[in-house]
Amino acid sequence: MTRIDERLLRELAPQVLGAVVRRYGDFGAAEDAVQEALTAAAFQWPRGGVPENPRAWLIQVAARKLTDQIRSESARRRRETKLALEIPPEENVAPPPDEAPVQQDDALVLLFMCCHPALTRPSAIALTLRAVGGLTTTEIASAFLVPEATMAQRISRAKQSIKSSAIGFVLPPPGERSQSIGAVLHVLYLIFNEGYATSSGKALQRVDLSNEAIRLARAAHQLMPENGEVSGLLALMILTDARRPARSGPNGEIVPLDEQDRSLWDQQAIAEGVQLVSEALSGGAVGSYLLQAAIAAVHDEAARAEDTDWPQIVALYRVLMGLADNPMVALNHAVAVAMAEGIAKGLALLEPLDRDPRIKDHYRLAAVRAHLLERSGKISAALGYFEQAAEKTTSTPERNYLLLKIARLRDN
Repeated sequence: MTRIDERLLRELAPQVLGAVVRRYGDFGAAEDAVQEALTAAAFQWPRGGVPENPRAWLIQVAARKLTDQIRSESARRRRETKLALEIPPEENVAPPPDEAPVQQDDALVLLFMCCHPALTRPSAIALTLRAVGGLTTTEIASAFLVPEATMAQRISRAKQSIKSSAIGFVLPPPGERSQSIGAVLHVLYLIFNEGYATSSGKALQRVDLSNEAIRLARAAHQLMPENGEVSGLLALMILTDARRPARSGPNGEIVPLDEQDRSLWDQQAIAEGVQLVSEALSGGAVGSYLLQAAIAAVHDEAARAEDTDWPQIVALYRVLMGLADNPMVALNHAVAVAMAEGIAKGLALLEPLDRDPRIKDHYRLAAVRAHLLERSGKISAALGYFEQAAEKTTSTPERNYLLLKIARLRDN
């Protein structure tokens, strides 16, 4: 299967799942059927070609598989009869491609459904990353720094909660959206991050994931334009994605922020992101996504790396750290302090993170310490931490970048 076909399947998966859930109502059974349809496409499309309307094809296959499941289980005979009575026979499969239903943004409805208040926050986020983001259980576990078995249990519990709570496939009314929006934004943030910097495997990035996260964030912003955190997350995504053309070299190698050719950055996207930040900041309450977007805006508005307003970034990180106990934020704060106030101060801020179980074994902690030691001229110590980081990362591009750093330092 070509990479284009794989990307298409990933983009269509949440839309197809939404359409099937909307029609049949059983989230768990619908997800199983859609997964079978995606598997069928992965085998059939390379041989017979991508159908004229791939979305309708997947809906039709998933619907047939779901119908087969219903018919094969005696315990669901009553439901099968109900479906037969309520739905005309010709609607038991998807309509022809030119009549495929597009009543609403099924992926957005699916997003709110998976983030329903009836689910616990960890379970809702895990389920949505799988159903909407298309991430594997392994990838989701890695994002949350928990064992894969733990994450599988969360996803299973979330499916059961949706079934037992009889959560409908509709957007919540305006007055109830605030109950789910926190989980919705967290999920979109994680999906975007996985797309922008893939946590494992050979790919540096998965544009399909980050693009879908931005698309859904725009849709959420249209629903709740007055919400500063929705605006902040959309701005953060846009401002970060604006750097994408410069973050890899001709051979796909990673180019760190301070070495990027900023003439390649998308200035139109930067202008849009900065405007979103400015408007949201004038609205009053400031949350974590808006603060992160403000930090991204400071980076993006610097014409050169040496023009970066590091004291302002430090100040923003300090406010951000006051909102939540997040070790990754603390790590980024240490980098900003090192750039604004001196390497020694930045290195000192890393010491508490060595005792934090959430990050002490993460490759980024070792990599940041290595970079700061390199900047301070302690090459031998830096090499040791670069080697630790290379051993710990599960991303091939990250490992290649770190190994190249090691080789260059040794040559010098």
